[in-house]
Amino acid sequence: MGLDFSNLNSLWAGVMVETLVRLGLRSAVICPGSRSTPLTVALARHPKIKTIPILDERSAAFFALGLAKSSGLPTVLVCTSGTAGANFYPAVIEAYQSAVPLIILTGDRPPELRDCHSGQTIDQIKLFGTFAQWFSEMATPLGTVEMLRYARQTIVQAWRRSQFPQKGVVHLNCPFRDPLAPTPNDSVTHLKQVIKADFFAGIQPQEKAEFSSDILPTEVWKNYSRGLIVAGVDQPSDPDDYAAAIAQLSGYLSFPILAEALSPVRNYAHYFPQGLVTTYDFILRDQKLAETLKPEIVIQIGALPTSKILRAWLEAQQIQTYILSERADNFDPLHRPHQHLAVNLRTLKYLGIFSDNEKGLPYFDLWQTQEAKIRTKLVAVFQAEQNLNEAAIAYCLARALPEQTAIFFANSMVVRYGEFFWQLNDKQILPYFNRGANGIDGTLSTALGVAENHSPCVLLTGDLALLHDTNGFLTLSKFTGSLTIIVINNQGGGIFEMLPIAGEKDIFEDYFATPQTVHFSQLCDLYGVQYQTIRTKTELIQACENLPTQGVQLLEIRTDRHQDIAWLKELCQSFSAS
Repeated sequence: MGLDFSNLNSLWAGVMVETLVRLGLRSAVICPGSRSTPLTVALARHPKIKTIPILDERSAAFFALGLAKSSGLPTVLVCTSGTAGANFYPAVIEAYQSAVPLIILTGDRPPELRDCHSGQTIDQIKLFGTFAQWFSEMATPLGTVEMLRYARQTIVQAWRRSQFPQKGVVHLNCPFRDPLAPTPNDSVTHLKQVIKADFFAGIQPQEKAEFSSDILPTEVWKNYSRGLIVAGVDQPSDPDDYAAAIAQLSGYLSFPILAEALSPVRNYAHYFPQGLVTTYDFILRDQKLAETLKPEIVIQIGALPTSKILRAWLEAQQIQTYILSERADNFDPLHRPHQHLAVNLRTLKYLGIFSDNEKGLPYFDLWQTQEAKIRTKLVAVFQAEQNLNEAAIAYCLARALPEQTAIFFANSMVVRYGEFFWQLNDKQILPYFNRGANGIDGTLSTALGVAENHSPCVLLTGDLALLHDTNGFLTLSKFTGSLTIIVINNQGGGIFEMLPIAGEKDIFEDYFATPQTVHFSQLCDLYGVQYQTIRTKTELIQACENLPTQGVQLLEIRTDRHQDIAWLKELCQSFSAS
């Protein structure tokens, strides 16, 4: 058990940490500071916890987010009192929106030192508002068995609340009086005979109950001949079972699947010999064809894909929709007539439902015919395009990355290029992303957190998203994974080139595109990161086929955003005129 009986704070924090370990905690991210000292010492000295010290609180929070995303387990995040916790806020919002489990422990001064200018003190009660799905202020430590039991059970409650009824953020504000360091005294020595191993009896990992698949009205759905499955933005804990379940459902119903690049299904081709549509954004640009493809019902899995074309098409039709998700969130920004079915898709693999049709229905075949046409055209387009433009990067990565590589997609144009051009493959590549709030903050730190658990990992990012989080590089001295950063340096925010504001030439560059003058090679020198300029498709493919097993490298691809956005618009227009 190894509790530290040096003083009351040491024992109190030790009980909290030992309880977390027995519940299943494996990782903690710790920011430096004084008031959180008891927590830091207890976490750092526990042999079963991987502790990672990170200077910048914003980077630390996003790193913890990445750890939790890739492990599926809560990650503990610790900071001192004052404004330190406020720097967690962007990552807390993303964790809330994405249902990622974080347990935040903020050190604080005791009540008698608040509201009296005692220094480094702010009101930390419910600091994260409604973005924390549970908050509690721990009692100031007291040296009684009863209060230590309270500390233990509050941690049990925090762990449970971080995962049920869905995953999210829990915040415990933790006040401590001096002494904060493990300075020995006799205040709790009398408890050594009382607090023994059986004090933690019954504390064990808590499993989430599976949702029953019996609630799926599959026999009702089977009555429809024009049904559609939309596999949207989702981060399942078991992508193999997830993809298999969607394939079974599609096969049983003979419904085609529109698959977003941020769904793992595009990387499990063996489950989808037919029935998977990845080019829906281009298909639906033909208005006559879009009308012909109108479905009778839609089964939506996870959040809607990014595509504005798909969203506009679904919104205009207001088709009866069934949304399948474990989460209680409303995943229907189009406000269609929908029914939310709380189901864990993994249970579908036990149904044994397979297609009893030798051939797909005409509606199914129509989608497949259009998909084949567009894929053939895209192959010809990229074979003819000699330059390594922004669109070609996503296209090449799907083909070049090794099996089971993790890839983190930054927001803005990167994720859209992924949706347009990420090719169907059978490499079990794992896509990660921050699509809860869709911000560019914390991109590097989150990717480093993912790579710490799943390597090799690739971060595909624009220049602004990377520069927004360069303090993430401060983590590298403690980083043990493998991350390859592919930065598309187009000197600004390319996504704004797609918007009407791009026509306002007098203010567009300075106030929207915001080009920066940082030299990435010099930035890499500063942090000891390996650097390489990539100029051709061949160089990119070779680099991706030989990812390092440890450390961080940065591959810079310089592009012309004006030229590449014009290329993309012309390509999209060609499908609209098909």
